[in-house]
Amino acid sequence: MDEGTRDFLKGLFDAAVDAADPLVALRDAMPERPRGRTVVVGAGKGAAQLAAAFETLWDGPLSGVVVTRYGYAAPCRQIRVLEASHPVPDAAGMTATQALFDAVDGLGPDDLVVALVCGGGSALLPAPPDGLTLEDEQALNRALLASGAPIGVMNAIRKHASRIKGGRLAAAAAPARVVSLVVSDVPGDDPAQVASGPTVPDAVGVAEALAMIDSRSIALPDRVLAHLRGGQAAAPDPDDDVFARHEVRVIASARLSLEAAAHAARAAGVPAVILSDAIEGEARDVGQVHAAIVREVVARSRPFAYPVVILSGGETTVTLRGTGGRGGRNTEFLLAAALALEGVPGVAALAADTDGIDGSEDNAGAFADGSSAARMRAAGTDPAAALARNDAWGAFGAAGDLFVPGPTGTNVNDFRAFLIRSPTAEG
Repeated sequence: MDEGTRDFLKGLFDAAVDAADPLVALRDAMPERPRGRTVVVGAGKGAAQLAAAFETLWDGPLSGVVVTRYGYAAPCRQIRVLEASHPVPDAAGMTATQALFDAVDGLGPDDLVVALVCGGGSALLPAPPDGLTLEDEQALNRALLASGAPIGVMNAIRKHASRIKGGRLAAAAAPARVVSLVVSDVPGDDPAQVASGPTVPDAVGVAEALAMIDSRSIALPDRVLAHLRGGQAAAPDPDDDVFARHEVRVIASARLSLEAAAHAARAAGVPAVILSDAIEGEARDVGQVHAAIVREVVARSRPFAYPVVILSGGETTVTLRGTGGRGGRNTEFLLAAALALEGVPGVAALAADTDGIDGSEDNAGAFADGSSAARMRAAGTDPAAALARNDAWGAFGAAGDLFVPGPTGTNVNDFRAFLIRSPTAEG
């Protein structure tokens, strides 16, 4: 893939990320100043950047605390920024969770709590209920991450094994007014699903969560499963009076970011289409479906005529099948697509997580084209074997195709772009 093609695809990614820039996202969503105090709380991989932007835009005194992933902090003047582990929670997350509860303790009806919530908050806010430990919550997260369950299922289960998720932090702030400003990283943009909704309750009860576990045969730790079945795990009901004065605003999402990327492509003279901003499913399966659409465009100019950029977003999942593999859902998606597109001319792709980190490594995703699989083999890596052991990072690393922009300061989920030019095009 030539540098011009990489730069074009990276430009689309940058447009998507810029559309979710905290200052842009918050500017039209700022709440009115209260008569009393203003306290900011928050969690997620972009929470520190949101907090810094809020300080810039807020006209008045404030205090508060937010928690973000290690290495994702941003300087704030009045809001304390704490760091903790993601995707598996740690003791620092327990300390941060208590700091959020302390920040909203003792507030009155004239006070305002602003909750800055974005993706990643589920792991950053461990708060095991009575009878469970941090080790139990860590085991729960590992089991859910390995299950391949969609994010809505994982969060429905997590919120019933927590003291903060499912609206519990908002309930603890009563009688203060709570305004939740949410950057959505979940398909459908349900704010109750973002970070498992520490300030936004939803209606999925314990019985439904248990049914999800059974229907998907999710192997939860015995102690967590016993807690869920014990009858004391229910999260607050959305109709509870404690939430009567609360407001929830989704200020950035995959939909808005994909629309910005499409606009950028068209401005560069390339037509663009958005398949969906809410695609879920097994990453490798979704990659094969995208590849099939691309092959149809190349071979028959349908359902779209080339040249065209095909965009999509959402949140796929990865079921761990091998051991020792490295990577995340975007690289696994793209490795499956690269195998299915081997030898197809005039195609280039980028798949990346908009927060800048895909899985456990330092890359956001990777680039691919019709020659990717062959170049992986030439570098000594069998791409099919790498996919079988969930080692997409190793395969793209061998080919020199990892995409490493660094943390972006926001998170609106997966970004996928396929550029299809004339089948005779090179690069």
